[in-house]
Amino acid sequence: MTALASRTALGRGPAIGLGIATLWFSLLVLIPLTAVLVETAAGGWGAFWTAITDEQTLAAIRLTVVQALLVTAVNVVMGTIIAWVLVRDHFPGKRVLEVVIDIPFALPTIVAGLVLLALYGPRSPIGVDVANTQTAVFLAFLFVTLPFVVRTVQPVLAELDPEVEEAAASLGASRAVTFRRIILPALAPAIAAGAAMSFARGISEYGSLVLLSGNLPMRTEVASVRIFSHIENGDVASASAVAAVLLVVALVAITVLDLIQRRVARHG
Repeated sequence: MTALASRTALGRGPAIGLGIATLWFSLLVLIPLTAVLVETAAGGWGAFWTAITDEQTLAAIRLTVVQALLVTAVNVVMGTIIAWVLVRDHFPGKRVLEVVIDIPFALPTIVAGLVLLALYGPRSPIGVDVANTQTAVFLAFLFVTLPFVVRTVQPVLAELDPEVEEAAASLGASRAVTFRRIILPALAPAIAAGAAMSFARGISEYGSLVLLSGNLPMRTEVASVRIFSHIENGDVASASAVAAVLLVVALVAITVLDLIQRRVARHG
């Protein structure tokens, strides 16, 4: 018992590090989230229900969640393919592509909005005008979330030993079986993590879509814009209610993705 206690007890250094990490995380994440929940609860259940069941608010939340789910599904497929190409293939311009993929990380979101408006707006040089449509929301989400799956899958894929795949092939496994039984289980945690970050970023996005989508109520207005509208009107309680709904949606999505990746890894 004493030996077990000595193994689990933290020394002074680790204890101080844990305390600093916990304090920092609390200041940046836990306390602000708690403040939002407290503000939401201040008006009571009736006020919360009224805020989130408003027709315009429901339309904004529905549009946000649906478009974020669609974008996440696209990113899971395309992000994994891009990561595979970057790791397994060699071609001219590969270094350039590596840099370009990170551009959505580096660009301020309002600059991304200007880029999208210039390319897909009324004066589009390629003749594609999706301004003030739901497609604009989809493109904005897609632009800012592209790197997440790529950058989470890429290092894991780079660490996979090709000899394991070669051994499976020598034993008669087809490429599809090798991918399903060997590669996919290994990549599942990274894909799930990238998908979770992609979805969370999508439902919270604001700057990249405000110029292109037009923020039309009941049509192209997303939840983040709805929250900002409530703040502008001095209705902090309603803004907090919508924010709390988005928080719950994000937590549910992260939990579901975690369960999926565990199941895929276990079956693999």
